[in-house]
Amino acid sequence: MAAALPVPFHRVSRWPVWSIPPRLLGAVLAVELLALCLIVAGALNPPPLDHRTLVLLITLVVAGVAHTEIVSGVERVRRYTAETHHVNLTSVWTFSSALLLPPVLGALVVVIVYTHLYVRVLRPVPPPDRRPVFREVFNAATVVLAVHAAAGMLAATRPGELYGTLPGTVALALALLTYTVVNTCLVLGVVAMASPDTRILRVLFTGDEVVLELATLCLGALTAGALAATGPLVASLAVPPILALHRTILVRQLRERADTDAKTGLLNHAAWHLRGSHALQDAERERRPAALLILDLDHFKEINDTHGHLYGDQVLAATARVLREELRDHDLVGRFGGEEFVVLLPRLSGHDGHDEVRQIAERLRRRVSGSPSAARGAVDGPPDGLYRGGLGITVSIGGAVFPADSTAMTGLLEVADAALYDAKRAGRDTVRVGRRFPVPEQAPGQVPDQH
Repeated sequence: MAAALPVPFHRVSRWPVWSIPPRLLGAVLAVELLALCLIVAGALNPPPLDHRTLVLLITLVVAGVAHTEIVSGVERVRRYTAETHHVNLTSVWTFSSALLLPPVLGALVVVIVYTHLYVRVLRPVPPPDRRPVFREVFNAATVVLAVHAAAGMLAATRPGELYGTLPGTVALALALLTYTVVNTCLVLGVVAMASPDTRILRVLFTGDEVVLELATLCLGALTAGALAATGPLVASLAVPPILALHRTILVRQLRERADTDAKTGLLNHAAWHLRGSHALQDAERERRPAALLILDLDHFKEINDTHGHLYGDQVLAATARVLREELRDHDLVGRFGGEEFVVLLPRLSGHDGHDEVRQIAERLRRRVSGSPSAARGAVDGPPDGLYRGGLGITVSIGGAVFPADSTAMTGLLEVADAALYDAKRAGRDTVRVGRRFPVPEQAPGQVPDQH
């Protein structure tokens, strides 16, 4: 769901929501329509609004709005630097409303909090970076459904006293899981439909998002219990830990962005070297083999000179996508600058490390050289042509095995680089692994080959 320029509200036919694929549009509208129907049904049969319920409603709305006001600057940066599933910490208040209020009033809390969140956090971002309204409407709709699902779970279990009894604790845990499953499945379901190649488990579990979501909901459950037992002022005690969570997450996201190469989304040189050194230490401690690969796109300068640097950037991004698709989640992939990539394979499975690494490298070479899907999603232009149009994009790969070739990161890089040099001399589009292909000595003053 890409960002779009805002259009006047009355220009219904030009709303960005109509630009998304029909199948995805149907799913989005179905979720929003279901949430709207539940709200209307609840409004047509309003629950009794006694003094206690009214106080709880006002408290949760004020607390949610105050929360957004306090963290608006931090939250704005969080949302626009996140590379993973975004955990919305306002669920502290929306989950509390599911536990303390009738479902329709809980939905009212969601609508007010999310409307204020959009006005204060999202709308101030100038276009085209501003996210379209329909995304936030969909997010609010998923939370409305999650609130109704959690309230329904409480009604089905009939725990009586929610706090202080074993049945109440079980019902509370079931309501928390129901809220999480409904909200997360709806959001990630749409993500999967929008980007079929997305690895949902990677989106879900990268960066401890599940733990953060559960921690936020647990804080919401504790806040609900304190509100039910005492009074509205106790809600203020939940604000400091929420603020601390916001800032901690932001620091982590900014650190991750600083470790990422902007053109490919891979680790940059420094971040890869640091994490790779730690992974090698783990391999040495556990006495298991590992391997390192250096990949260099052949004749990349000619591609830039002939087709332009933007086209070259597409090639880099496409190659990075191939590496992510072909390698395992725990393999470390980085860009060393220019047209050079580096891979650390911290867990080899076979007894012959060199043979296993050679097979992996050959698979990568074939994918980069021959797969049109490698460039899927590249910006502006016919990316499939990168691998079909006769441009001759190939890759040379050099590899080294730990500990057979070296026991240090520097030594592995030297061996892999020497193997890469030999692959280039052998005609490119070739794989060489290990010390079997030493670099010949150069005459004094001879300029080394710039592979």
